[in-house]
Amino acid sequence: MSRNFHDNISDHLQDFIGETVTIFTESGGQSGCGFTGVVLFVSQCLVRLITCIGPAPGCALGNGCNRRVSSGFGSCRDNHIATVGSVADIPIDKIVCFVHNAV
Repeated sequence: MSRNFHDNISDHLQDFIGETVTIFTESGGQSGCGFTGVVLFVSQCLVRLITCIGPAPGCALGNGCNRRVSSGFGSCRDNHIATVGSVADIPIDKIVCFVHNAV
């Protein structure tokens, strides 16, 4: 692939920052099924997708989640965190297909 193609695809991807897209790469296995997420960042070398958004902070005041409630001590949030989110960095030169909404 020529350098010109990479410049054009990265320029095109920049138009979709903040939008949900699916990017297919020249790989096999699970990664060959594509990556769907919100475009966060695009450079001449890579595109970064947020593929899973993590939970909001449970205690915005940083008080350790312990507070006095009418029925005794409680916590404002469960101590179990299911996910902290995930990001995929995809090399521009490995992209074979880019899917986005028509509007």
